[in-house]
Amino acid sequence: MSKQQLIYLPLGGAGEIGMNCYVYGYGPAGKERYIIVDIGVTFPDMDGSPGVDLIFADIDWIAQRRDRLDAIFITHAHEDHVGAIGLLWSRLRVPVYCRAFTASHAKRKMEEQGQDPEQVKIVSAWPEMTTAGPFKVGFLPISHSIPESSALVIDSAEGRVIHTGDFKLDKTPLVGEPYDPELWAEVAKDGVKALVCDSTNVFSGHPGRSEASLGDNITKLIAAQSGMVVATTFASNVARVRTLAVAGEKAGRSVCLLGRAMQRMIKASVETGVLSDFPNTIPVEEARDLPRDSLLLIVTGSQGERRAASAQLARGKYLGMSMKEGDTFLMSSKIIPGNERGVYRIINAYSEMGVDVVDDNDGMYHVSGHANRPDLLEMQNLVKPQMVIPMHGEHRHLREHCKMTNEQGRISVLAPNGTCVSLSGNEPKVVEYVETGRTYLDGTVQIGALDGVVRDRIRMALNGHAIVTLIMDENDEPLGDPWVETMGLPETGRSGASVIDVLEADLAQLIGRTADKVLVDDAKLDDALRRAVRNTCNTELGRKPEVTVVVSRLS
Repeated sequence: MSKQQLIYLPLGGAGEIGMNCYVYGYGPAGKERYIIVDIGVTFPDMDGSPGVDLIFADIDWIAQRRDRLDAIFITHAHEDHVGAIGLLWSRLRVPVYCRAFTASHAKRKMEEQGQDPEQVKIVSAWPEMTTAGPFKVGFLPISHSIPESSALVIDSAEGRVIHTGDFKLDKTPLVGEPYDPELWAEVAKDGVKALVCDSTNVFSGHPGRSEASLGDNITKLIAAQSGMVVATTFASNVARVRTLAVAGEKAGRSVCLLGRAMQRMIKASVETGVLSDFPNTIPVEEARDLPRDSLLLIVTGSQGERRAASAQLARGKYLGMSMKEGDTFLMSSKIIPGNERGVYRIINAYSEMGVDVVDDNDGMYHVSGHANRPDLLEMQNLVKPQMVIPMHGEHRHLREHCKMTNEQGRISVLAPNGTCVSLSGNEPKVVEYVETGRTYLDGTVQIGALDGVVRDRIRMALNGHAIVTLIMDENDEPLGDPWVETMGLPETGRSGASVIDVLEADLAQLIGRTADKVLVDDAKLDDALRRAVRNTCNTELGRKPEVTVVVSRLS
């Protein structure tokens, strides 16, 4: 019989921030039974994934082994951890376990994709354990920037693994459970084989700060403004939304929430009991009629999302509300790397309106939801794991986390996406590399990274597009000259003439001198016309466009 082994395999979230998807397996090598931890999304950008709606992990590897998959566990309700559950569940078809607040979002996502929301099972926090194949899994409360965040305690015959999920060491988070070091010490007292740990803030050298430290600063800021104040943060950061709302109330302002995602998060928080003391808010219809200096709007769009409330206000109006000179826009959030361009576009639009923008460069109005370097060390010293596996971070974060761990005399391994690590024995060992990648939601269709759709879209965006149409009669003779349509190309080129006129003239000459054996062969004719268009465009424009050739033959 093959030797039993415990494996860890990240399919997403290790080597990037977002798109989290981790596999744990236990059993004979090659015959392990599996669980999945988190199944999230990341968001597209116009440079690398134009037109795409969402991006999530390629789960082909685990989908091919679905007969040995026992469950999915979701650590918390952020989109990069739960956002793909409705999109991918049909390929996995196993129970989904999470706590009540997370379950409210997971069920909605299942319903939106036509899946059975009853497949999402609500479980309680530690010490309750759920059996899934060879594993027993418990949800260990930890503070983060969303309610009911939990690390996972994953027990097997090989020992105990703690998968931290996203976390910070906040003893006064205001919403959600505080960090309880005594509880964590109790869970770890009998030994922890591996700590699979968040790496996001490994480069931040100061201890993390509590959510409770922000309220007074934000209240003073809002009270000092003469115009309307608009504040933005992550909709899922319920504690921060509450901090802003309480500050607005203390400053004597009426509070209005703008953005469906934010309203949905607050509603779910109230319904699931994680939020019981949120200040009274007013609807936007009432806010329109109040003096501007008596209003605080809390809006979505802290990362520059084009359809969110902050972006729409920057473009003019949103639900009848608009920004004016003398108003203040507060960014109570950190810009996720890669989102800078969209955020600064909004900031500059507000500046052109005469709106004062207050960001978090001085750290007075935002605290991170992730553990900083000293906090990561505190977690290691508390848990005392046999080995540390960095996850949730770009490659540089994972590598630095490994270096930091090794400096403490502990064992670690650098395991980006696709790295299958055996946690059996006394140290982690890379046993296999598996194919990983990205899947795109493009409209309503899921496409693979290698399908060529996004690649072709990027090529068209960079180089433009030309369509050539040619009609051949029943004798395989051209019925007139080819004609050309272009998109994304200048109308005139270096010669000063119309690009389309030059193209059509060159193609007419080409057809006039083309041999009969080419005219009767669609593939050869297509290639000849395509090459001619690209060569002419390169001469006229210095660019080789994507070309579509349509040859119609009359029978």
